[in-house]
Amino acid sequence: MSDGYYNSKKTDDLCEHGSKAAKTVSRLKCVLRGFDLRTYLLLFVLMPFAILAIYLHGQKFTYFFRPLWESPPKPFQTIPHYYNENVTMEALCSLHGWGIRESPRRVFDAVLFSNEKDLLTVRWNELYPYVTQFVLLESNSTFTGLPKPLVFKSNKDQFKFVEPRLTYGTVGGRFRKGENPFVEEAYQRVALDQLLRIAGIEEDDLLIMSDVDEIPSAHTINLLRWCDDIPQVLHLQLKNYLYSFEYYVDSKSWRASIHRYSPGKTRYAHFRQSNVLLADSGWHCSFCFRYISEFVFKMKAYSHSDRVRFSHYLNPKRIQDVICKGTDFFDMLPEEYTFKEIIGKMGPVPRSYSAVHLPSYLLDNAELYKYLLPGSCVREKQTGLM
Repeated sequence: MSDGYYNSKKTDDLCEHGSKAAKTVSRLKCVLRGFDLRTYLLLFVLMPFAILAIYLHGQKFTYFFRPLWESPPKPFQTIPHYYNENVTMEALCSLHGWGIRESPRRVFDAVLFSNEKDLLTVRWNELYPYVTQFVLLESNSTFTGLPKPLVFKSNKDQFKFVEPRLTYGTVGGRFRKGENPFVEEAYQRVALDQLLRIAGIEEDDLLIMSDVDEIPSAHTINLLRWCDDIPQVLHLQLKNYLYSFEYYVDSKSWRASIHRYSPGKTRYAHFRQSNVLLADSGWHCSFCFRYISEFVFKMKAYSHSDRVRFSHYLNPKRIQDVICKGTDFFDMLPEEYTFKEIIGKMGPVPRSYSAVHLPSYLLDNAELYKYLLPGSCVREKQTGLM
């Protein structure tokens, strides 16, 4: 009988009938018996690399194969948008298929405020000629339950130009540890509903529902306040920018909306509320901050803070590098619904050298807001929260 057979038989006996001590010593040998070199290579070399790759890039795999597991949303009915400063309002309303009113509707612009002082300044100066009442709600809590200073309250002097038309309120955060950030966000939006009633909004007034960084153009609001028979709820198609107006992404921003207010029915929200979209109605400038510290704060504070999967994402040097390259803070693939669109948007956002049709206040104060314009990606490093 061969030695190989004897050794194999001996191992079998130990596995089945050996003493307790012998079983302990030979357990690994029993488990691995019969494994060849390729199996060892797979278990101890390739598998750890596969696990590491999934840990580091699993989110990318999920987003890349999104077209296989999620269908695109129902397309909007897009209304063409007509505008030229030399065309009468009656003619513009007629081009949209709407009538002209004898007097314009009142307009209420309501926002939840975190720390976007510069964009709020640009927004309010853009809308100032046509807004009846600015409504701003501020909390001492982020959506993720982190304490935050009342930034607007500390800087009210910068916004004296809207003071006669401003309804300002605060709401205390609930600071629920581990809670879904969208719950706190919904809680604050309900509080904004109450503040709107305090501001005196009435039936058929126009209500702008959008985040601070989603800025409708002035001529869009003027059109909608003067025209009759506009939709009850109308979403606004905004040009989508990232970090500044240097990086134009697309024109797919749609969450901003205009409502003809209906007491008891209209609720402040930031999701799809109708199927009608008015083309080319303003700008959405996401993560458009002056200071590196503001980027860090936003990444930890907003509803998608779970995207900060690694602590080095918050490194100031890395953040500055990402801004100047036009890449993604969270190392994510584009959130699209077709492989063609995903592949087409992979990589850095191309630079735009156009500053045409941007908010007029921004261009009138170009030196002050240089960081928002093409050619100035370097950010200041001191704190920008207060």
